[in-house]
Amino acid sequence: MSALTQASCEVCRIGVPKVTESEAQELMKQIPEWSLIEVDDIQQLKRQYKFKNFVKAMEFANQLAEVAEAEGHHPGMLVEWGKVTVTWWSHSIKGLHNNDFVMAAKTDALLNQ
Repeated sequence: MSALTQASCEVCRIGVPKVTESEAQELMKQIPEWSLIEVDDIQQLKRQYKFKNFVKAMEFANQLAEVAEAEGHHPGMLVEWGKVTVTWWSHSIKGLHNNDFVMAAKTDALLNQ
């Protein structure tokens, strides 16, 4: 298990610094299946998970919802037949914080449960 999956989310408020480009590149090494994307000038993490059917996709989305609620940090999720697309970013700072990388790693860990 990576250090990211062991971490808890920190309080993230308006004004806290976003991760730097070099920090993001280093953290990406721990979540290699994820992509850095930009939507409306906001950097985000994105990954698509594939499942056998819609029910399995919904089960994963519901598990992720429970983890997100417990951590107080919530993703964007698109649930479709056989896939779930997840995006993480910190709304309060309109970009990426360490919390987003922690939650991406925890999202990956759900597949191994």
